[in-house]
Amino acid sequence: MTGLGGIKKGLCVLACCGAILPLQARAEDTTPYEITESVLQEELSWLQAESTVFSASRHEEKVSRTAAAVFVLSGEDIKRSGATSIPDALRVVPGLDVAQINSNSWAISARGFNDRAANKMLVLMDGRTLYHPSFSGTLWQTKDTLLEDVERIEVIRGPGAAMWGSNAVNGVINIITKKAKDSRGLYATAGTGTEENGFAAVRYGGQLGEQTYYKGYVKYFSRDTMALDQSGHNANDAWENTQGGFKLESSLSQKDSVTLQGDVYQGNANALQNISVPMAPYQFDSAIPKRYSGGNVLGRWDHRFSDTSDMTLKMYFDHTEDATQVSRIRDTSISRVDTYDADWQHRFLVGDSHAWTWGLGYRYSHLQSTTGYDFFYAMKSPTRDTQLFSAFLQDEITLVPDRWRVIFGTRVEHNDYSGFEVQPNGRLVFTPTDNQTIWASISRAVRIPNRLDHDMTATFLGQPSPGVYLVGQGNSNFKPEELIAHELGYRIQPTSTTSVDIATFYNDYSRLTSASLGTPYVGTTPSLYVGLPIFPENNMRGKTYGAEVMGQWRAASNLRFQANYTYLQINLSGDPSLQKSTENASPHHQFSLRTSYDITETLQADAILRYVDKLPAFKVDSYAALDLRLGWKPVRNVELAVVGRNLLDGRHPEFGESVLTAQLVDIQRSVYGQVSVRY
Repeated sequence: MTGLGGIKKGLCVLACCGAILPLQARAEDTTPYEITESVLQEELSWLQAESTVFSASRHEEKVSRTAAAVFVLSGEDIKRSGATSIPDALRVVPGLDVAQINSNSWAISARGFNDRAANKMLVLMDGRTLYHPSFSGTLWQTKDTLLEDVERIEVIRGPGAAMWGSNAVNGVINIITKKAKDSRGLYATAGTGTEENGFAAVRYGGQLGEQTYYKGYVKYFSRDTMALDQSGHNANDAWENTQGGFKLESSLSQKDSVTLQGDVYQGNANALQNISVPMAPYQFDSAIPKRYSGGNVLGRWDHRFSDTSDMTLKMYFDHTEDATQVSRIRDTSISRVDTYDADWQHRFLVGDSHAWTWGLGYRYSHLQSTTGYDFFYAMKSPTRDTQLFSAFLQDEITLVPDRWRVIFGTRVEHNDYSGFEVQPNGRLVFTPTDNQTIWASISRAVRIPNRLDHDMTATFLGQPSPGVYLVGQGNSNFKPEELIAHELGYRIQPTSTTSVDIATFYNDYSRLTSASLGTPYVGTTPSLYVGLPIFPENNMRGKTYGAEVMGQWRAASNLRFQANYTYLQINLSGDPSLQKSTENASPHHQFSLRTSYDITETLQADAILRYVDKLPAFKVDSYAALDLRLGWKPVRNVELAVVGRNLLDGRHPEFGESVLTAQLVDIQRSVYGQVSVRY
């Protein structure tokens, strides 16, 4: 704790000192952060149609020519949204369901099936997979970075499995950080508010020689607890995190460049949960302290063979560890995951008509879990090692230059749970005019089983009646969930200041997770009880369909609008115990309106109005939320900001969990102030 305290104090001192430095540079000076490729891109491509995206096809292309439902959230968008976390920044993405569960947890997905462990949404950061192999979801509280370092976030709604593999079923979120070359100089920020107890960060970047650049950062934040929905009492979900990282880039020659980057972090993310155990006090609500830590290192080599051929080799190691403590039964469960990953990609052109992309991948994960009581969190074995082998191939064929393209691709994987999986897709792009694009696709994607599906042996999930417990157990015969997706989209840029993007989809799911009861049994340890085994099967199926509409308008050179509307319908069958709760856990309607207004050259105002439909599965009513941000640059290198979030009501719940959450947690109105310095 002494080291952490020193880091926190150092951050605050550096940030505050930065705010009072005489930062007015000479007129002839050019500061590194002023004119960079990413900043110019933001100025030129404020319309989505003019933005570039990598994640849809694993190479850079314009959004207007992409055969997928994509959205690019720029670093400037993130800053002006007033978000202090990646999940909050994603709220303005059309078609994305972002719901905050408590102070430190979110449920994020697209096109239904949202949950804290949203296992059909693949999340990447600089190509590094962020989902947890034990349950296939993303623990957002442990996946963070300096928001100022985010160049853009690319969101693909719909399957991305042919390019990125299993679990990219309903979408892909790819967080791309800035190059070290674009991060030179000093950046420091600090702030506090009603829910933000305090936050501070420092980053410094520079140059070594002619072709080598570096940067490093440290950040800290502390968030207050939220309130319980019914009583308004403390939800015991405070969040604290400290993180640091670096990036080193070098151009070895005109054809070769290398990158080395990494992060380390540790924090506390508490939660109030409902616990059922076969010993006194049997069933109770408990404040659960959760400590987590981890780190990662990633290396990348880019090589250009010629103007029409290039390759990328990426390798990374990731370690995560968390400890969850239940003091009332004196038990602590610890989970550790070590992941080693290698990914190689080659892209080349054949004539004027074919652009081939292919690659190979390998991932090894070592999973370890320990607990004091087998009934609280138990696996068949305390450790499990898994391997994933993959290969993909895609051909992008130009039928008529600038008018017709077809894309065929597939990914073949072998995993230790279900063996071989083939995930193909076919896409068609028609550009009738320079300002219009029509695209269509059909894809197959799977969500492969995970350790909980196969290896869980005894986790008490609830107490239907005194002395009788639901006991979660794994199923070694559990199969992958499967999706056949049909998509159709249309984009048009009627004028140089307006654009409209429409995406429609019809998804056919099979082998969805269902719940089955086994034969009751009598347990005697640690006391006498009756257990009702409940285990996953693949008996549910269903269809979802809907539309996502986005419009952008630059009303004046200093005034911009963005409006989003999402409609979603889910129809499931095969498991009456789960189908209604799953159907009613995602909103049918979502709407948002965003306005950015440059009042003067030094004064900015932003507003985001959101409406989210009700969630009957959790008894969450529909709600509207308003976020406001006012930014002011009193001098060239200093920016002050005041942000208000959820301003339309004092508090409201956004999501719930039927198994672990004791009560719904209300997301509260908040205001914070921030000072940022660049030099």
